[in-house]
Amino acid sequence: MKIIWSDFAIEMLKEIYIYHKEIAGNNIASRIKTKIFSSTRQLKQQPNSGQIEPNLEILKEGHRYLVTGNYKVVYK
Repeated sequence: MKIIWSDFAIEMLKEIYIYHKEIAGNNIASRIKTKIFSSTRQLKQQPNSGQIEPNLEILKEGHRYLVTGNYKVVYK
């Protein structure tokens, strides 16, 4: 499986980083960003490791999600 981040996902990751940088500092923001990237790397080896995303199931495109900390990463 090849991981391709959508423009929307990249923008959201930037906003998450900026928010945490302002609230908790650069170290915490970097740690959160790294955890999100790390959780998505597992998908290369185990693409079905996340749960089925119920909100997008109607599209029948195989959307799944992972939870990392307070964030939900939706993928297909």
